[in-house]
Amino acid sequence: MSVDLSQFHQVFFEESYEGLDVMESALLNIDCSNIDSEAINEIFRAAHSIKGGSGTFGFNEIAEFTHVVETLLDLIRSDQFVMEPDHVDLFLKSVDCIRTMINELEAGGETDTTLADELRAQFNTLLDGGGVSESTESVEGSSESSEAAQGWSIYFKPDADVLRTGNDPVRMFRELSELGEIDVDCVTESMPDLGSIDPESCYLAWNIILKGNVEKTQVDEVFEWVIDESDIRIEELGASHSEQDNQSETVETETVAETAEVLSPIAAEPVATKPSTEPAASAKAPAAAKKESKPESVSIRVGTDKIDSLINMVGELVITQSMLNELGKDFSVDMMPKLMEGLEQLSLHTRELQESVMRIRMLPISFAFSRFPRLVHDIGKSLDKKVELILLGEQTELDKTVMERIGDPLVHLVRNSLDHGLESPEARVAAGKDETGKITLNAFHQGGNIVIQIIDDGAGLNEEKILSKAIENGLVSPHDHLEPEQIHDLIFQPGFSTAAEVTDLSGRGVGMDVVRRNIQDLNGSVEVESKPGEGSMFSIRLPLTLAILDGQLIRVGQQVYIFPLVSIVESIESQDQMIHRVSGGCDVLRLRNEYVPIIRLWDIFNVQADHEKVDDGLLVIVEGDNIKVAVLVDDLLAQQQVVIKSLQENYRSVPGVSGATILGDGTVSLILDISGLIKLAGVGRDSYKKITESDDNEAA
Repeated sequence: MSVDLSQFHQVFFEESYEGLDVMESALLNIDCSNIDSEAINEIFRAAHSIKGGSGTFGFNEIAEFTHVVETLLDLIRSDQFVMEPDHVDLFLKSVDCIRTMINELEAGGETDTTLADELRAQFNTLLDGGGVSESTESVEGSSESSEAAQGWSIYFKPDADVLRTGNDPVRMFRELSELGEIDVDCVTESMPDLGSIDPESCYLAWNIILKGNVEKTQVDEVFEWVIDESDIRIEELGASHSEQDNQSETVETETVAETAEVLSPIAAEPVATKPSTEPAASAKAPAAAKKESKPESVSIRVGTDKIDSLINMVGELVITQSMLNELGKDFSVDMMPKLMEGLEQLSLHTRELQESVMRIRMLPISFAFSRFPRLVHDIGKSLDKKVELILLGEQTELDKTVMERIGDPLVHLVRNSLDHGLESPEARVAAGKDETGKITLNAFHQGGNIVIQIIDDGAGLNEEKILSKAIENGLVSPHDHLEPEQIHDLIFQPGFSTAAEVTDLSGRGVGMDVVRRNIQDLNGSVEVESKPGEGSMFSIRLPLTLAILDGQLIRVGQQVYIFPLVSIVESIESQDQMIHRVSGGCDVLRLRNEYVPIIRLWDIFNVQADHEKVDDGLLVIVEGDNIKVAVLVDDLLAQQQVVIKSLQENYRSVPGVSGATILGDGTVSLILDISGLIKLAGVGRDSYKKITESDDNEAA
């Protein structure tokens, strides 16, 4: 029986991504003038794990490249190579390269080794002439080091469960063969009778002779992952072994092959004395069969405390269900109080179960923040700006789906702060500031929402320049008087940019409007505050989850719709003196000092309404895309939390509708998308501007 290793590929991919994140984070925090040995060890361990895993699964391109990276890291941690800032950048590029190759494998394709070959050449240049000492040659199998031993005698008896943990002795022998010449003798005295063999257990032991100038630490690293579960004895070869040095000029592949043959029922792997330059056929087969792209994330790690809470809630629910079943067997009217009590308990346990399930989807926002140290490092370097990134509230929890979709807007806002917000070091010094600018990412809970702030201590928004550009683009009139908040809001207009020239980071007028739209798609909002010379703060307010919505139920005729509560400004009874008809046949509501277009919901969805005249019904003032509209409805019903069901997955995409839910009476109610509803009604910024200007003229 052979084990299909492809079933473990996804675990390897996820653990490799975590290891790469560890490497990247540690590299960004390294101070080359004062190297932290623990940080180097942390980077080395992550690289070693990725190398070992990729080798086990036959991803040899990754294993070979990571081995070169690991070799240089080994020299640095043993103080035999001096690390410089340029080397940090090279290691960061290698992290990107490994991540790209893993992405390609995960998508079912083949790895492109072009970049890996270029980086490997740079690593080899450092190893050959960049201050590499004699130990480098010992890693490559040279025999000129006087400090390394001439060989080692190794007895290796792994635990019976070694194969179940993903550790393959043949792989270890291959690693040893890279250090020098090996002679492997298989010990089979513990093998049981054929009928008693467990095909997933290991009964073998090995006596290994390793010849060459190899340090013991290198041998220890080969057995690093099994040392606690194995009987391992490593002794330096004495004089008795020196006579054998000339008897073997190549690795004894026959013995290794025999060992692999014994292990073949557990993991059928071809055996070679050196890593192959081509991936194993068995590793390619599953990838070739998988052509479609996979989701960005297919799993989630959950704390055992959340699982325990969920199991406890299910237990309580089962008890309540049993109680209700007993009541139903011989039910009578006098048992009504017990029935009501049982139903109340059922409602309570169901609500608690729902909350427990939602907590499982909650992840610390550090998962989203983790990409920014590298981003700030790279962009700051390209702009010749000194930047310090401060992360606050990293343990604040947010729904996994919301977190995945907020990533791109956050990236754009941080890039915007780096490019437009922070000044150059010279300009900061001239303004009496520290030459190193600060960008702060802060997250915290507020009510039923999460607030994410992007704060910089740069020059702030240039209100005069923004207003001048808005007038030039026709967004506002030269005679309009705008408050600072209204001027700040102009940067979210489509196509708006104050950049003097187009660069890789800015200048095309594409970005901030997309940021706001993406955030509004998550039922959130974004606001900006700025003080000239002191900096800016962008505040994003988001619901904790997209699975549940706080909604306002409204009725139009016999149909019940749901408005997201966060989109509702207020609701009023319409009065004749508040309604104005402007040219084009559109009614507007004069609400204090502004004019709000009126949308007839019955007309948009073609349903029969109780009140078709504006002055007969209720008006609900809602806001989307920074445009307010008044929606004519027949009645306001209850406010309640509703579970969102995707309409696109179960039917198809419908303009003006973001989803659906099932109400308590079993009927289906549509959840309205306010921004889509406004577009469906034909109320855009241009028409909105014409409506308000026209009404202003009539009022005058």
